Amino acid sequence: MIYKNIVINDGAFLEKALLKLSNNNLFKTLIVEDRSHKVVGTITDGDIRRGLISGLSNNNKISDFLPSSFVFLKKGFYNQDKIKLILSKKIQIVPVLNDDKTLFKIIDFNKVKTILPIDAVIMAGGKGVRLLPLTKTTPKPMLKIGGKPIIENNLELLKIYGITQVTISVNYLKEKIKNHLKNGSKYNLEISYVTESSALGTIAGIKKIKFFYNDYILVMNSDLLTNINLEQMFNELISNNGDIIVATKDYKVQIPYGVLESIGNKIIALKEKPLYTFFSNAGIYIFKKELIDFIPKDTYFNATDFIQKLISENKKVLNYSIKNYWLDVGSHEDFSKAQEEISYFKL
Repeated sequence: MIYKNIVINDGAFLEKALLKLSNNNLFKTLIVEDRSHKVVGTITDGDIRRGLISGLSNNNKISDFLPSSFVFLKKGFYNQDKIKLILSKKIQIVPVLNDDKTLFKIIDFNKVKTILPIDAVIMAGGKGVRLLPLTKTTPKPMLKIGGKPIIENNLELLKIYGITQVTISVNYLKEKIKNHLKNGSKYNLEISYVTESSALGTIAGIKKIKFFYNDYILVMNSDLLTNINLEQMFNELISNNGDIIVATKDYKVQIPYGVLESIGNKIIALKEKPLYTFFSNAGIYIFKKELIDFIPKDTYFNATDFIQKLISENKKVLNYSIKNYWLDVGSHEDFSKAQEEISYFKL
């Protein structure tokens, strides 16, 4: 078992628990199982101290030191109110349990900001023509920025928001991506792949995915360097009861002349060198799973077509303006810019 160093049987004596805690510098919590490997609680050195103060001793079993209840999450059901409670109480280590109460995995809230109930899809099938000759033998997501492939920054971004179910849509030089990332275990993610046999645009590849764990899906381009706050973006979608939220980046245009506003030939206002703000598509979307039905199968279809379709269907389409760092690494100029700015880029 991958977590064997922090798992202990409830029939073990105190000395064994103290030894495990002293040898475990990463987690200061033990997961307690019964004989059938069902998780029955968690225990910290604080719980042990409280037990000793109340009269327990080395002759007592771990089960005697267990608190009356413990915090856990169920696999695939990450209630946001419960996540907020965990964060507010500063609980660091939380077990995630299967339906039969056995341990699925452990979440270390020292390393993640939250747990979002989202499946992620990274679109990585493009040829990166604008970046030739760099992309002649290397797929664009595998081009290195700051010593590691661009796509790894995307994976790290997902991981810190607790998004672990990731599907990557591949096509061009797909084996180089798959051979490097494999099943995602080295990133503590579960990565699977779908292959576009031909170019299908920036979102149609999602139709090839047969199963999603969560009710919300995040789709993002693989060539982005960003530390967007995905929790804020998701909360914006939920709090406004939206169907889809589109990440955007402000694009400001300064008009170098005075601009007249008129009705017919009558001037009603004059603005001197006005500054206009437009919202450009940032290539990141979160939406309800059922909206996949609006994406045609095996048909070239871009994310912009998807958004336009949803607007025409009177779906609630929201805008999330990115205030954090964002760069589309699509050209040689952007690639050079990313190399310069990666030194102060932080997730």
